[in-house]
Amino acid sequence: MEYNAVIVAAGSGTRMGLGYNKVYLELKDGRTVLETTISVFEADPECTQIIVVTDSNEYLSRYSERMHGRITLVHGGSTRQESVSNGLMAVITGYVMIHDGARPYLSEECLQRLKEALEKNDAALLCVPCKDTVKYIKDGAVGGTYPRETLIAAQTPQAFRTDLILSCMKKAEEEGWTGTDDCSLAERYSDARIIPVEGSYANIKITTPEDVPA
Repeated sequence: MEYNAVIVAAGSGTRMGLGYNKVYLELKDGRTVLETTISVFEADPECTQIIVVTDSNEYLSRYSERMHGRITLVHGGSTRQESVSNGLMAVITGYVMIHDGARPYLSEECLQRLKEALEKNDAALLCVPCKDTVKYIKDGAVGGTYPRETLIAAQTPQAFRTDLILSCMKKAEEEGWTGTDDCSLAERYSDARIIPVEGSYANIKITTPEDVPA
């Protein structure tokens, strides 16, 4: 199954306190977060195009020697959703995976499970069961407890039939609505069944310094 990957890497990394985009942070093996994130898609021949949504000039200044025919650079937007929308405009296949640039520990096994789900469904996402008990707040106090067996923590990639997510993105833009993740657009603007796929607790998003292995 041929697909394109949209790597959203246009953040500023404020919570990391680096003073630069956290995707350019160097990990223990000498590769940056972004290089590591891209590598699993580079190793997959079914990924025919890797669309990196980031500051193109910054990317080129760091990785010009690594540019090849499968990498396309797209400028990010003012929000994550706008950046995803920009990336989707460059997709040339019937299927797309949208992945956080700051989530470098995606395994080949998780990627394969997601592809298998997408072959039979219009949308799918990696996820893991919630470990913690999740409560909700009402009028400034604990209002109750959600049944943990029904809760999952969403990860990326989130995978879609391209025409589906493009249609949902267009409706969101027309309405001025912003979702919390990509699947939330499909939940709101389509009847597609979104299939949960077993992810990994190792597939973390690097957000704060504590997320970086020592």
